[in-house]
Amino acid sequence: MNDALTSPPPRRPIRDLPDELISQIAAGEVVERPASVVRELVDNALDSGATQITVRLLAGGVRLIAVEDDGCGIPHDELPIALRRHATSKITSLNDLETVATMGFRGEALAAIGSVSEMALLSRPAHQTGAFLLDARSGELRPAARGTGTTVEVKELFFSTPARRKFLKTDATELAHCIESVRRHALARPDVGFAIWHEGKLVEQWRATFVPGDANMQDALARRLADVLGEDFVAQSVAVQHRAGPVTVTGRAGLPDAARSRADQQYCYVNGRFVRDKVLTHAARSAYEDVLHGHKQPVYALYVEIDPARVDVNVHPTKIEVRFRDSREVHQAVRHAVENALAAPRAAALAAAAATPAQTELGTEDFKPKQPLAQMWKAQAAIKFEERGHHVADLQALWGHTAMPATPPTEPQWAPHAPAAAWMHAAASTAPPANTGGPDGTPASAAATQATGSHTEATWPLGRDGNATAWPLGRDGNETAWPLGRAVAQLHGVYILAENAQGLVIVDMHAAHERIVYERLKAQVDSGARIASQPLLIPATFAATPEEVATAEESAEVLATLGLEVVPFSPKTLAVRAVPTTLATASGFGDAVELARSVLAELAAHDASTVVQRARNEILGTMACHGAVRANRKLTIDEMNALLRQMETTDRSDQCNHGRPTWRQLSMKELDALFLRGR
Repeated sequence: MNDALTSPPPRRPIRDLPDELISQIAAGEVVERPASVVRELVDNALDSGATQITVRLLAGGVRLIAVEDDGCGIPHDELPIALRRHATSKITSLNDLETVATMGFRGEALAAIGSVSEMALLSRPAHQTGAFLLDARSGELRPAARGTGTTVEVKELFFSTPARRKFLKTDATELAHCIESVRRHALARPDVGFAIWHEGKLVEQWRATFVPGDANMQDALARRLADVLGEDFVAQSVAVQHRAGPVTVTGRAGLPDAARSRADQQYCYVNGRFVRDKVLTHAARSAYEDVLHGHKQPVYALYVEIDPARVDVNVHPTKIEVRFRDSREVHQAVRHAVENALAAPRAAALAAAAATPAQTELGTEDFKPKQPLAQMWKAQAAIKFEERGHHVADLQALWGHTAMPATPPTEPQWAPHAPAAAWMHAAASTAPPANTGGPDGTPASAAATQATGSHTEATWPLGRDGNATAWPLGRDGNETAWPLGRAVAQLHGVYILAENAQGLVIVDMHAAHERIVYERLKAQVDSGARIASQPLLIPATFAATPEEVATAEESAEVLATLGLEVVPFSPKTLAVRAVPTTLATASGFGDAVELARSVLAELAAHDASTVVQRARNEILGTMACHGAVRANRKLTIDEMNALLRQMETTDRSDQCNHGRPTWRQLSMKELDALFLRGR
């Protein structure tokens, strides 16, 4: 036993491997499971110009994979060449390889698949009188019947390599992978129809939604996304359209509310090719940093168009990975595309979508609503959340000076059994003013003071019919809708209840105000202001690695931008001399070392600008949290309405800084269902 371990193995001569073994080795890279075969064959079908592709499977693709297309076909004299290793019509030179625009180009898929299965090719070009069938195992070529196009049949996959076949999963699992492979192609090509049959039954079918000259490509893509991923995906996503230099990004990005626990609905395409790329994934994920809660995974389908010369697709045998010449420009383009799409508040869009059917019905003469339509409010002047000249760290200035009534409204004294008329009179005599202000645009309270010289009793404005109503009119007499409606009450000092045209809106006032303050702080810092820092009375020292010391010295300016001052104390020690003011006042100085270590680690691992923005946003988020209105604070109706108006104009106001929703809509239909109305 010991002699066998110590004796060297006999030397073997270097030989050329047989072609069949070479193809089987290549198949190990290209053909992992039946879904890999489906992907390669569908790639070839798309490159042939097919408009309809049908995939037929038996036993999850293990017993049979047949891919039929109506493409250009292969001439009978080229069929034997198609089965040779590295034989292709896609490229002819290095320049073609560097600018490849087809799905396939390596010329090894058919040879690799044929080495581990029983394969046959049946094809007919349009100019050829008949079709020909080639048996890959025997090499026999004979006439056959078929229309224009190509059919590739792959039977008994891995029959020649039984060890590989043992690693396959159940038929249901392999079928799911095959369907997912076709789904990825279908999402990128709305101009092609796809059908999947298994055991003689149609399991999936996606008809072409785009006809050149007859439809808009973006509309066709949205319909294909709805067909493949479901109507909910389109309903809970926003369109992405962005161009930055040579990079164009289109598609749809899912709303934060549609995030999932798994990353199973994240599709990235580069020039029509599905890829898994860390640059694209990180860019998309970073765009959701401010709006996604916890470890949820966003959903999206993003399509990146770039000059083929600026991307290398010849990186992986399965062509699922790419390498960009300038990954930074692609990262920035994708991130900004998704960020811009998610930034717009959704309240206005939802209100417009809900109002469209109502407007159509109102245009008919015989339309009679079953219940009074919700009325619309005119926007009022918003509370000033900051004043010019205040520093970023001045949290007391965030709320600003709010116009408050000179005398707080008194609670109406109602009799226990007062009639309705008395109740309306009491409400009218004690309600706060609802109009937006004087004719010169001054706030309502200021206009009232100028007119009377003192605080006067507020009353509800009169409508066109002379009756008391809570719906003020604009100067032109037209009513303007507020997407988030008008505030009607505050619940337990935490939630604002508002009424809009669709029903009831519930707002988390702290979360909403936190987002508003956060976005304003970011705008201030983007304009050139630095984050204020607080010097430590006693510098916090810690043992540092050589890499941390080098990063602190190289990134001193970046650290100063973040409000941090980290300097070498000795060759192996760093000292934290200053931290951001808000963090110092919020949690003391105990986290100074931990903060410095984390920022230095980020600076060492990532690009400085990315780290600065991420760290800055975290610091500003903490500042906004402390500067926002707190729970259990009593707000007036004017303050609540001002907060709603600010939400309607603030980017990303649908989620707070931590990704939690700031408001929810309950429609009249949902409210009626709670009380079983109409049943």
